[in-house]
Amino acid sequence: MPEESFQERTEQATPRRREEARNQGQVARSNELSSVAILLAGLLALSGLGAYMYRELAQFTAQMLSDGFTIRLDPTNAPTYIMEWSGHFARIAAPLLIVLAAVAFLVNFAQVGAIFTAKPLAPKLDRISPLSGVKRLFSGHGLVELLKGLFKIAIIVYITYLTIASEAQNYVRFLDLEVGQIFSLSGELILALGYRIILALLALSVLDYAFQRWEFEKNLRMSRQEIKEELKQQEGDPQVRARVRSLQREMSRRRMMDDVQKADVVVTNPTHVAIALRYDPQQMAAPLVVAKGQRLIAEKIKELARQAGVPLVEDKPLARALFKAVQVGDSIPEELFKAVAQVLAFVYQLKRKKW
Repeated sequence: MPEESFQERTEQATPRRREEARNQGQVARSNELSSVAILLAGLLALSGLGAYMYRELAQFTAQMLSDGFTIRLDPTNAPTYIMEWSGHFARIAAPLLIVLAAVAFLVNFAQVGAIFTAKPLAPKLDRISPLSGVKRLFSGHGLVELLKGLFKIAIIVYITYLTIASEAQNYVRFLDLEVGQIFSLSGELILALGYRIILALLALSVLDYAFQRWEFEKNLRMSRQEIKEELKQQEGDPQVRARVRSLQREMSRRRMMDDVQKADVVVTNPTHVAIALRYDPQQMAAPLVVAKGQRLIAEKIKELARQAGVPLVEDKPLARALFKAVQVGDSIPEELFKAVAQVLAFVYQLKRKKW
């Protein structure tokens, strides 16, 4: 496979790569979806709270105009009046601001979940570099954003034209209406236009969110070499792991060979398999396999057993059964108790004769 194709990012991102991107603040998120959702929430809130806000604002304006002739501002009372007026404006705008803040939080949380990182705020030279800005402007992403913006403008202009054209015959009535009625009808028309534009933009923003997720997944893809490098970092180099396993096996084999001299008997095949058994009635419920091996290891076990004076007993069926059924350090199974007991009894009898 050529090096170029080998380096192509064709593999899905690993969980670690996704976590690293998330820690860097890189998530699939549509700013347009958030903006349109906030606009829609604002229109809905104005539809429900508009009467309250209009009434409160009208009362406050009337009070300001009526008190304007009696209030005398000076450095001593100005802070008091300013705080009072600001508090009144805050009470009028608070319900709308609370709705907008709640919707902004919920929409962004639904897109990316809980994420807290300050890394996107870190200063980077490429953000203020004119050259980098020009490159971003004429990049594929910049072209897509430009086309999206032009398409949205075209949609807004088209919906505005249709809405105004459908109400053109009613504009003549405005000549016979009072100012309050004109404001009321104009407000209804503006709200209707706003809903139509926002619903159209909402559909586009949903498509934009799907596109952002697709682009995010595409940019997050990894090459096979990157996945291999990540596995090396997580688990270590394969050659190092193989060397460690080899050393562990060697150390285990040495401990096993050291335990041969503590065995009571070595059961052999006689040439292919050797199993060293140890039994202490005061400490063990059943005989223990302290060493086992075949071929060269079996020959080494028998050699060490001869050097330590451990009896060798040839029993082909028992040797094969023990080798298959029992691991080093484990007790023999119950079905082999009788056969092993006979071997141990034979060994103990030999030891008594020597004594």
